[in-house]
Amino acid sequence: MRILMIGDVIGKPGRRAVKALLPGIRAEHGIDLVIANGENVAGGFGITQDTAYELLDSGVDVLTSGNHIWDQKEIIPHMEEGLPLIRPANYPNAPGRGYIVAQGVMVLNLMGRVFMPALDCPFRTATRILDETQDSAPKVIIVDFHAEATSEKQAMGWYLDGRVSAVLGTHTHVGTVDARVLPKGTAYLTDVGMTGPVDSVIGSDTSAVLERFLTGMPQRLPVGSGQVVMNSVLVEVDPETGKALNVERIDRADN
Repeated sequence: MRILMIGDVIGKPGRRAVKALLPGIRAEHGIDLVIANGENVAGGFGITQDTAYELLDSGVDVLTSGNHIWDQKEIIPHMEEGLPLIRPANYPNAPGRGYIVAQGVMVLNLMGRVFMPALDCPFRTATRILDETQDSAPKVIIVDFHAEATSEKQAMGWYLDGRVSAVLGTHTHVGTVDARVLPKGTAYLTDVGMTGPVDSVIGSDTSAVLERFLTGMPQRLPVGSGQVVMNSVLVEVDPETGKALNVERIDRADN
């Protein structure tokens, strides 16, 4: 089974890149399931019903999220109505779902706590969900760990090694080069990266970001422009065992 995870999709440029590039990648690599982090898809902050369906219509099967999931309040009612969108499972008593099963794959969303909002422990949350679903969940389990600190992401990889098929980091919008299969069969990558403008600061307009850093004043951060890169990672999994066989980055530019 081949599963593609697309890094944080940034605004309209990111949505257009997914629409342009994903069909070719699906055909070239025989992709069975596509997951995309969509928490920045609406103008760079949050997700709406329309932008969610734009990604789904482009070939994405499951949408994950993170700390920006609540930025567009209009999405909240739709999170309970069958939209394949999940939020971090360690939000306490929040709307929506923390995991979903799609096409024989369980996708679990977690969020880190280092330099992030104070939530329930993502490690204990992962164990609780895996224990609760051990008799019903499919063998193939993919975790989107939305976190800031590389140490926390690596710790989660080792913590879940052998219990899930992959732990794939999101949130920093900067792709890392440490894709590997851990000793007990879990694919790991610290950060998938982003799908957004190359000439930007993690997807935002550079001049606006510099103004904020130089003055310390609040500054609206519009999405950048120009050439777009789609960062993604392909995980090949044995569906019988749930063990990862291979993991590799797939990064494509869209003009």
